[in-house]
Amino acid sequence: MDKFKIFIIDDDPWYGEILEYYLAMNPDYELIRYLTARDCLANLSKKPDLITLDYSLTDTNGRDALKKIKQYDSNIPVIVISGQKDITTAIELLKDGASDYFVKDNNTKDLLWNSIIRIREHLSLQKEVEYLKEELGQKYDLGKLIKGNSPSIQKVFSLIEKTASTNINVSLTGETGTGKEVVAKAIHYNSDRKNKPFAAINMAAIPKELLESELFGYEKGAFTGATTRKIGRFEEANKGTLFLDEIAEIDLSLQSKLLRVIQERELIRLGGNDKVQLDVRIIIATHKNLAEEVRKGNFREDLFYRITGLPIDLPPLRERGNDILLLAKHFLDDFCKQNKMHQIVMSPAAKEKLMAYNYPGNVRELKSVMELASVMCSNNEITADDITFNSVSATRQFFSEEKTLKDYDIEIICYFLKKYDNNVNQVAKKLDIGKTTIYKMINDYNLI
Repeated sequence: MDKFKIFIIDDDPWYGEILEYYLAMNPDYELIRYLTARDCLANLSKKPDLITLDYSLTDTNGRDALKKIKQYDSNIPVIVISGQKDITTAIELLKDGASDYFVKDNNTKDLLWNSIIRIREHLSLQKEVEYLKEELGQKYDLGKLIKGNSPSIQKVFSLIEKTASTNINVSLTGETGTGKEVVAKAIHYNSDRKNKPFAAINMAAIPKELLESELFGYEKGAFTGATTRKIGRFEEANKGTLFLDEIAEIDLSLQSKLLRVIQERELIRLGGNDKVQLDVRIIIATHKNLAEEVRKGNFREDLFYRITGLPIDLPPLRERGNDILLLAKHFLDDFCKQNKMHQIVMSPAAKEKLMAYNYPGNVRELKSVMELASVMCSNNEITADDITFNSVSATRQFFSEEKTLKDYDIEIICYFLKKYDNNVNQVAKKLDIGKTTIYKMINDYNLI
């Protein structure tokens, strides 16, 4: 999921740094700070998702800056922060299109945090509505969501189809980047709940002190900064599906509350008394072994059994064979279409290089690799040289298994022999070892 890009405009470096530090507590936010409106306006092409705007700037006033931002793109939410308590100014700014207005005081950071959450939720719901209108006009084909013909991914298709006619909870496991949220959406949109909401929350992305209110919502006045009632993700997903990503990261103290809500099928918002009845299908995901987390005491056993339901393990990309090339072509065609580029093809050497890699980042990594290759290639053809794998990922791939030093030596020799077409002289030169050593290893271990 792309990060939520926020521009902070404040000519007071100290105050701007405080806002940046506070908002950086959410790892989903990408923060860029500007001292002047001029610098911000010059960078609107970077497409911010939201802007916080100091009203009293050295190069212009907040109202003029707001108008220029809205002239560029009226859909960019702008939150104005001011040292003035003049209600007339606030009303004028809201009329001009500001999404919110705060006076600088001790509560500003909390008010800003909650306002951004509300705005982000609203934007997410808008996108979801657009998505639903587009997708529900036709039959939701699994093949359009999840690409692949390998036996391992066909097994996933089969399990998804088994979930469609029931409301059984589903637990998705697999390495990072294997597409757990895509599968969660495939389950939802192929079920009887497809016309109802699909809501998702990443447990690892929300500070633990805020996670309870994100899940269950709160009433106005429940705590400082709670100026309005907030609907939590459970209510947002009512009659539909709630996807709890990285469920293993939830704090033990909150697990008991989550269990009660799932068991009782009702919740009480923070600071409230009224019970809200729920009809929600739960889909969870984790890259950890949840049973092992139970044994370690990090996860409640009763919650584990309540939410596990039907388990679906997503295969890593390295075990999906020719799906790698099928996905690579899909990402390539999609990138060209989105960027209005001519069709790009892959050379045989490029395909061979793609198939030889281990993909520790799985499908997400392949998508990134193909998009970069699309930009770097010439003459509308991707060659092997255009394909670049992240060095950190490559290191993680090499050391993904614990081996003996001899095994690593053999792997290195095999790699360079293949790379240089079994030219022993060249391999010896590259590795700075004697040719006799290489010939001995070839003979002892049948390397060629």
